[in-house]
Amino acid sequence: MTMVTASFTGFIRTILIIIAVYYLLRFLMRLFAPILVQQMVKKAEQNFNNMNQQYNQQAQQQQYQSQRQQETTKEVPKEKKKVGEYIDFEELD
Repeated sequence: MTMVTASFTGFIRTILIIIAVYYLLRFLMRLFAPILVQQMVKKAEQNFNNMNQQYNQQAQQQQYQSQRQQETTKEVPKEKKKVGEYIDFEELD
């Protein structure tokens, strides 16, 4: 088995590649980060609006149901039982 030794030029080359990739990623993030953040904000706003709309619809439905329930209880009065005719009796002596 032979041992492979690292050369100084290979080491320098690797360091330069790492630095180049770092600066390239940094440059690309400066270009695309505002676009990505803007898309995320739009998506969050859309989700918020959808949730708010659903909440408002549910609140309106509950309010409508409670109004209907109150109307039905107000419209139907309880009927009194009719036992029969009232007959006035007079006492005979």
